[in-house]
Amino acid sequence: MAVINNPVIPASSREAVMTEASSSIIEVLKNQVESGRIRDIIKFFQFSGTYNESLVTSMINKFANRLNKFYSIDMPSAHAAATTLIPAVMKQLVQQSNNKETEEFALGTMLSQLNGNRADLNGLVDQLLIA
Repeated sequence: MAVINNPVIPASSREAVMTEASSSIIEVLKNQVESGRIRDIIKFFQFSGTYNESLVTSMINKFANRLNKFYSIDMPSAHAAATTLIPAVMKQLVQQSNNKETEEFALGTMLSQLNGNRADLNGLVDQLLIA
């Protein structure tokens, strides 16, 4: 709704804007994995997103900057759209990752995909969840 019902986002760009939102989230998470901050991601997902608010803030800022740069949306409007969309998406992602019935959204699977499937991180995630 933050994109579809937003008058500052042209209807012709809405699908691309949603892709930008996804890309912003993935890039921030991937950067965390590549920087060795897997434990921070696990804590974020383990504590229903209440841990490490800077993670979501980074996603919001990245997405708002993309809206401004690629879609010429003024920064206040871009930031407002990002602030509405990104936390809601992350809340759903946390819920999906904690749902035992959705294997493709399991945290270990997601982190393995973020590292390009170079390593299966399920075991590491399981160990860190217990710790």
